[in-house]
Amino acid sequence: MSRHGAAREASQLDRRLEALDSARELASGVLPEQTLAGVLQVLDRASSRRSLSGDHTVVGFFGATGSGKSSLFNAVSGEEVATAAVRRPTTTEPLAGIWGVQGSDPLLDWLEVHKRHAAAPIKGFADDDTGLILLDLPDFDSTRAANREIVQRMVGLVDVLVWVLDPQKYADAAVHNDFLAPLSSHGAVTIVVLNQIDRLPDHEVRPVLESLTAILARDGLGKVQVLGASAVLGTGVDQVRAAIREVAMQRKAMSQRLAADVTHAAARLAEESGVSTGGMKPAGRGTAAGTTAAGATAASKARLAGELAVAANVPLVVDAVARSYRLEATRRTGWPVTRWLARFRPDPLRRLNLRREGAKPELNRTSLPPAGAPGQARADAAVREFAEAASAGAPGPWRAAIRGAAREGSGRLPDALDQAIASTDLSAGRKPWWWGVFNAVQWLALVTALAGFAWLGFLAALGYLQLPVPEVPRVQGWPVPTVMIAGGVLLGIVLAIGARFISGAAAASRSAVARKRLTAAVAAVAEELVVAPVEREVGRLATFTAALKAAAGRQ
Repeated sequence: MSRHGAAREASQLDRRLEALDSARELASGVLPEQTLAGVLQVLDRASSRRSLSGDHTVVGFFGATGSGKSSLFNAVSGEEVATAAVRRPTTTEPLAGIWGVQGSDPLLDWLEVHKRHAAAPIKGFADDDTGLILLDLPDFDSTRAANREIVQRMVGLVDVLVWVLDPQKYADAAVHNDFLAPLSSHGAVTIVVLNQIDRLPDHEVRPVLESLTAILARDGLGKVQVLGASAVLGTGVDQVRAAIREVAMQRKAMSQRLAADVTHAAARLAEESGVSTGGMKPAGRGTAAGTTAAGATAASKARLAGELAVAANVPLVVDAVARSYRLEATRRTGWPVTRWLARFRPDPLRRLNLRREGAKPELNRTSLPPAGAPGQARADAAVREFAEAASAGAPGPWRAAIRGAAREGSGRLPDALDQAIASTDLSAGRKPWWWGVFNAVQWLALVTALAGFAWLGFLAALGYLQLPVPEVPRVQGWPVPTVMIAGGVLLGIVLAIGARFISGAAAASRSAVARKRLTAAVAAVAEELVVAPVEREVGRLATFTAALKAAAGRQ
């Protein structure tokens, strides 16, 4: 493999590892800690392996008791490196045959392989420049727990896995279910050898190999190399050597192994989260594979704000704004003879503690009635419906996270909504200009009527005192004082009635403005305490999905 190709593989692996780490961090608090810990182990192993010798390829020989694994290891090595079954029943600790000892010690220390043998060069297979390490490992079905632990650990560490099977147990469920099938993503770094084919009649060798190939295909390893060999007769040993040499000389087995680990870890995350990465098996936890949360729409935000506004008594405040305006208009423009009666009527906004001239809004609180059970239920239902709409299509674990984000701030909603209403400016700025005009005309009409009464009173006093009474001017036959009284009273009443109609229309306009401002204030609270946390979770899901696809090599 060229240096340019190796650099490209390393760069791609870097990006996939970063994406996997990002996906792990994004899934924190959503997926089980055990799953995330497994991903972290993959990342740690990858970091450790890449910091060690990249010039060595580690090939592990795995097999069951009696498969002839150690004998095949010796046959491939060209010398009696491993102690075979004649002298000791099983391998109890890893043994390394090394071609290219220089630089291998830190790698073998990390693998915890203490028995090491500098192997002699084999022409056409390996020499000191090959950088090859063959490991003879304990049997995976050993009765000793320590041996099984070693095998389990080595399965996760070696660069290339050579599975040595025998004609009697090649279809054994233990090796297929416990090892081969779970490592189906590692086909590029897996070699399967059917050993001891010398025990089969010649005409049965091909059918058995074909049967093994079919079983591996069901395990997801349909493209893996399947070789037949006999360590006793040496049959097929050269083919095994050739397969091992090919992966060693390409210098990409380590990257392929780590990439396969990343793929497997990404598939595990996809399975736990229910997110499809467009190639791995989706796990579909309560949703269609590959779907993501719909997110918050403008309509769902508007519905949430509307429901919270009702629960927060915004309609009551809007009605109070209208009534307060009409009351104030009556006090300013009503007939002066009766307008004073309006002062005995309490201001609706003041009763709700929303008349706060000179007060600091941030320190103010309303006197609105606290939300009762129906109001609280309505607010909770609004939050729940919004979360349902925003999480529609999200996988199960993420749907729960989105709903949880919506609920987190719901406990602060009552106080925040009250503060928002208290801080909303419900005034319309300056006093309406027509109030002054109507007020001036009303007082002018009243003064005119009073002047008429005074005039008539004066004339009556003169008559009572038997004094000469001057002729009263007339208009269309009506005495001017009478016209002044009737005109002043009538004008005052007409102005009062007209002001009532005008103030009604103006109150409706002002209440509409108040409704708009209050709804905006409620929407801002909903945005902060409900919408923003939900959208963060939806965004986290989208980022997680993208990172997972990148980790799986789908981008």
